[in-house]
Amino acid sequence: MRRWHAEDHRSERSGWLRAAVLGANDGIVSIAGLVVGVAASGAGTVAVLASGVAGVVAGAMSMAAGEYVSVQSQADTERADLDKERRELAEDPASELFELTGIYTRRGLSPDLARQVAEQLTAHDALGSHARDELGITETLRARPLQAALASAAAFVAGALLPIAAVLFAPAGWLQATIVIATLVALAGSGAVAAWAGGASPSRGAVRVAFWGALAMGAAGLIGRLFDVQV
Repeated sequence: MRRWHAEDHRSERSGWLRAAVLGANDGIVSIAGLVVGVAASGAGTVAVLASGVAGVVAGAMSMAAGEYVSVQSQADTERADLDKERRELAEDPASELFELTGIYTRRGLSPDLARQVAEQLTAHDALGSHARDELGITETLRARPLQAALASAAAFVAGALLPIAAVLFAPAGWLQATIVIATLVALAGSGAVAAWAGGASPSRGAVRVAFWGALAMGAAGLIGRLFDVQV
């Protein structure tokens, strides 16, 4: 007789993982691009550091607010759908049972078995069954605005600390090179870890993220040199 065992599926990480990866990569790329651009304009280390710190604060707040508003909108939609389903179950349970039976029939069950399954699941948890099988709303994938906002902001700050550290510890005359190298290494690492956590190829994730980071820093450096503003 087989024993029941718990399984760890990667989809359970999708909510916080998406926000954390987005926040970390945005923190690294945004702040690295900012300090590279300011450094390329001829600014001193103090000005570069000040611009980077200001960017970290503004970026973290922006990430948290944007993620919260976005995910809260999804949560509001889910709540409205569940309220509608709850009313329909109270007003016309027979039609809802017929609808659930049709869903299971289309998934491959025989009409009789689909009816039995629908009846038993309705008796157990009617709203939960319709939420899962009709609306596609599950506990694992439900929108969690506060969790997403905090994960995104914290990840942004964690990612942004690396280019800030590069500014602080860069050898004299090697400010831009130090920032670029440290940023590319960090992006490759974060891309590899994110891909691994999501079940994808770490090497492909590393190359993909590092490429876009290099592109962003190159554009920022070009703009800084174009204006050549001494701060």
